[in-house]
Amino acid sequence: MSALVSPPSSSSLPSLDEPSLHNVKATHLANEDIKTGSKDDADFRTYDQSTTPERVVEHYRLMRSKQTVEFYDRMAEKYKFEEGTGVGRRKMTIEQAFKELESYVDASDPDLDLPNLLHLLQTAEGIRSAGHPEWLQLTGLLHDMGKIMFLWGTGEDGQDGYDPKGQQWALGGDTFVVGCSLPDEGIVFPEFNSLNPDMSDSRYNSKFGIYQPGCGLDRLKIAWGHDEYMYRMLSANKARLPKEGLDMVRYHSFYPWHAEGCYRHLLGEGDEETMEWVKLFNQFDLYTKDEGNEIDVEEVWPYYKGLLDKYGLGGELWW
Repeated sequence: MSALVSPPSSSSLPSLDEPSLHNVKATHLANEDIKTGSKDDADFRTYDQSTTPERVVEHYRLMRSKQTVEFYDRMAEKYKFEEGTGVGRRKMTIEQAFKELESYVDASDPDLDLPNLLHLLQTAEGIRSAGHPEWLQLTGLLHDMGKIMFLWGTGEDGQDGYDPKGQQWALGGDTFVVGCSLPDEGIVFPEFNSLNPDMSDSRYNSKFGIYQPGCGLDRLKIAWGHDEYMYRMLSANKARLPKEGLDMVRYHSFYPWHAEGCYRHLLGEGDEETMEWVKLFNQFDLYTKDEGNEIDVEEVWPYYKGLLDKYGLGGELWW
């Protein structure tokens, strides 16, 4: 059985830039040059049941036990955008969406207890300071905005952003492929793998499961969350970001793949280069997280408003 076809590739959308991995990597910075705080590399993304905050451990226990093929398909239907028109659930500007996200704090992140808006600006400003292209800066600003799903979600579906202790296992956190066996290594809290109902289903618990060897990233069903939703939202609204930027949005939480090398048997042509782009982006997503890194929103917003206008995202959009 093959996986369902993913939404139409964003590569068909008009883009203002022609990304060059060679040119971007020519300005590559070491982690130490990106960090805005004094935290050591080894202290980021530390996941251990004895030291990780209890809320984060519980988040991953629920995520591993509830993210299944059936759940993915149900969320893909719930959050679909009409083909052709792009009509979704509600029209809002990016500014209005940011206002909705002001009080949202990611329950899955052990490195940050700040509102999501500040993290997005930290990421974007880090990319801007490094001299990377405007499309990459805008990707940094937008990459986590898919958590806006909490407006239409419920705790039962892991999308409760109103309660500080609400369940968010389908909003954030490291993602993994559903529809095939879970890796024993390279995944946060592998001890929770056995809790996933699909691992007791012969259709889904083998190495390839519902996929074909080398089928490619775009054919995979990756645990539903803000990444996939925001990718679909930007595609539906015909954002003029290049495919590389949209892939960063879609796969930045897919740590077992881009950080640990899992799922190589499913990769297709071009996926290795996609990984390089995502890894470059994730330096800024991770190492600019700093509660002391204050951003003056009023000062920087006119610059990013200009980028939104330039890339076709300046007005009301479907969410």
